[in-house]
Formats: sequence, structure tokens, C-alpha cells
Amino acid sequence: MTDLLYTEKDLVTSLKDYIRAEENKLERVKRWADKLDLLTATATQDPEGFLGHPVNAFKLMKRLNTEWGDLESLVLSDTTDGFISNLTIQRQYFPTDEDQTGAAKALLRLQDTYRLDANTISVGNLPGVKHKSHMTVEDCYELGKIAYSEADYYHTELWMAQALKQLDEGEQSTFDKVTVLDYLSYAIYQQGEIERALGFTKRLLELDPEHQRAKGNSKYFEFQLEKQRKALEVETEKQKERGKRETSEKKKPKEKKPKEKNPKHQIPERTKYQMLCRGEGIRMTPRRQSRLFCRYYDNNHHPMYVLAPVKQQDEWDRPYIVRYLDIISDKETERVKQLAKPRLRRATVHDPQTGKLTTAHYRVSKSAWLTGYEDPMIEKINQRIEDLTGLEMDTAEELQVANYGVGGQYEPHFDFGRMSDVAAGGATVFPDVGAAVWPQKGTAVFWYNLFASGEGDYSTRHAACPVLVGNKWVSNKWIHERGQEWRRPCGLSENE
Repeated sequence: MTDLLYTEKDLVTSLKDYIRAEENKLERVKRWADKLDLLTATATQDPEGFLGHPVNAFKLMKRLNTEWGDLESLVLSDTTDGFISNLTIQRQYFPTDEDQTGAAKALLRLQDTYRLDANTISVGNLPGVKHKSHMTVEDCYELGKIAYSEADYYHTELWMAQALKQLDEGEQSTFDKVTVLDYLSYAIYQQGEIERALGFTKRLLELDPEHQRAKGNSKYFEFQLEKQRKALEVETEKQKERGKRETSEKKKPKEKKPKEKNPKHQIPERTKYQMLCRGEGIRMTPRRQSRLFCRYYDNNHHPMYVLAPVKQQDEWDRPYIVRYLDIISDKETERVKQLAKPRLRRATVHDPQTGKLTTAHYRVSKSAWLTGYEDPMIEKINQRIEDLTGLEMDTAEELQVANYGVGGQYEPHFDFGRMSDVAAGGATVFPDVGAAVWPQKGTAVFWYNLFASGEGDYSTRHAACPVLVGNKWVSNKWIHERGQEWRRPCGLSENE
């Protein structure tokens, strides 16, 4: 997307060149017209006297035979060649409809995860933003229309309502209120709110009394509301009858339903995930917090760290998660990004049905794999990971570099089987235990997915929250159990 910004800048330069060429052409035509206007005004006052001068007669012949032809060639000359050819070349790099839809869905994902109202996003009041960007009526309408095409009537309503709000406030737009109200009323109807849908339909008919679809919808909505009213009256009568019968009968004592022991565990995983992304629902008591420390760490007097131990801090206790600070320099970060950028591809997941790798809506990022023999710096980073963790790297996977752009995320998953700061969002969260680890440039976060016994630690189920503002670069190193027999011996119990 960074490259696309420069592509657009180049196109603007090309467009301005075309405008200058057109302006020069029009200026020449205008000078010719002004000269001829003055000349013909004088000549037509005394045509015979004017043409009595032989030079005037010659120049008239010359103008009509030659100069008007030259003017025609000038007017017909195509100054668009440079701009059109450049546009044609650059078009191959343009985003597709799928890309535009993906960017729209990313905005809707951010809206849901971080509980942002449409107006907050539209005016650009996001946390940590450097460059505010205001959404026009057309932008809001486009978001609503994309949601509508996906039968997502909840978001259709939110963004059509925002478009209508901005139109009501006087914003000029190529879209009128009738078009917006048409989508808005239908989206509300699809969510079962017929009375509200009727209200917006009536407002549409006030603006365009002959709108055929609105006239039909208005009658249909009124019919449905009358039907609901009658059904409610019948149900009310039934309840009254049941009430009379119950008063004449002996009431049996009702059994009390047992209360749920811990309703918190009934919260759906997705809700917990989104709460943690917002910094809510983190389950760390003050007592547990008091047992988390920071320290200088030398990994049992490892030669690399005896004189220069690294800074280590506890992030969580169960599962045990630690962060190493200042573990990768800015120079190394930029080199890793430089190596990864040309290789970045849409991240994939394993499809259990086909056994193949495929893209998925719940993993939105791009990734690349870097090997130690390609660049000495990668080998140096791999060795640093070995020195810090005390684990063997020969059986580990290659260094994966992932980039999470706008709305980039990876929903809750297990791994058995941080390089940049982020202005807002982008945390790694553990829904089962209520933990959240926030991105911090130059740090490394480490945890075991497996117990020493080799059994999976299900408390390490984690997710990458959508990036709200900025973009997140992270390197992952998956260290396999095989090869660690002497460095992390197998435990005697399953959960050891």
C-alpha cells in the first residue's frame, strides 16, 4: 500500500501535465478567436471597402484555406497520450474489487471489536492518529452498500444512517437523501424493526412522492404492523383467560432453578476476545500481579549475557509469559522488513477438510519466511533466540515475518502444531485466561505451548487483535519439541 501512495502521486503529476497541455492549447485557440473576432467585426462593417484592399483579400483566402485547417488540427490534437499511457501502465498495480471490499470489511471489523460508532470513524477521531481523515457521504454510502451486498444489514443501517446524518448537516454529495433512505429503510426492515422502517419510508416519500418501491413498501409495512397489532390483541386475550383459570386453581409451588456457579465462563470466546482487545476483562488480581517481576536475565550465566544481561519482565503467570526488552535493534528491524517485503504473501491456514493451505477471513495478514543462510543478520537473530531460551534451533521453523495492516488480525487459535509499536490495537490476547500482551517495538515475548510432558497447554489459545491505527510487524519463531530432549527434559506428569 505504501507503493500505491507513490503510484497515485505519479499519476497526479501526469494528470497535471495533461491539464497544462490542455490549458496551453485552449489559450492558443482563445487568442486566435479573439483576433478573428476583432477582425471580422471591422470587416463586416464595410465588406466591399475591406476587401478592396488586395492584402485583405489575400489574407482572407489564406486564413480559410490554410489557417482554419491548422486550427482544426490544433483543436483535434490529442494531449491525453502521456496521461492515458501512464494510467494504463499503472493500472496493473491498482487494487481490485476484492481489495476494496476487504478494506471495507476491515473497517467494520474494527468498528465492532473496539466499539466505535460510525460518527467517530467518519470524523477520524481514532486514538493515536497522526493524519486525521474525514469520510464523505460517498465513503459512508460505499461502506453501507458493501455491507448490504454481504446481507449485513446491521452495518448497512449504521453507515447509511451516518451518510444521511452528514447530508442532513448540509454536506454536498453526488448521492441524494432518497437513495440513502431507500437502503436505510430496507436494512432496518430486515432487522425486524418494521415501525422504524415505515418512518424512514414515509420520509423518503415526502422527498419523492412517486417513488414506486417506497410506495409499495409503505403499504406492505403498514399491513405487517396491523397484522402484528391484531396478533398482539389475540395473545393479550389468551393471557387474560389463562390468568382467570389460574386464580381458580390451586397454584403449585415453582421449583427454583439452580443459579449458575460462574456465569463468566459462559461468555462466548469471541466476546472475550474482543473485550481483551479493548483492554477489558483482563483477569489479573492484585495478589497475582504482586508476584510478577522484572529482572536482569543471563540464562544461567550464559557467556553471551554474563556481562550484559538482558531485561526480562513477567507478563503473565499461568501460562507463564515473559517479555525480553531491547532484544532487536532498529537497524535489525529495518533489515528484516527489507528482506521480507518482496516476499510477503497473504497468510494461510491449514484446511482440515482438504489438507491444503488456504486463506481465511479469520487470519488477515501477510507473511514471509526468512532463512539463516540468506542473510547473516537472520542467523544472528536465530542464535540470539537460542541463547535466550536455551532451546535448540536446528529443529525449529524458519523465522516468519508477518505484517498486519488495516484491520489485520488472527482470531483465537492454538500454535501447537514483536517488532514494531502500534498506535492503537494489535494486542496478542489469551481469551481462556483473560491475558493481553500489547505490542512494543524491539521486544520479544516467549511462552511454551506444550508442557514438558509434550501435552498441549490449552490455556495458550491466543489471538492477534485487529490493528486499529498504524501497522504491526512481528517475527514468529516456532520451536519444535523434537530436539529439546536434553535441554527441556520430559516431565513425569501430564501437566508438568
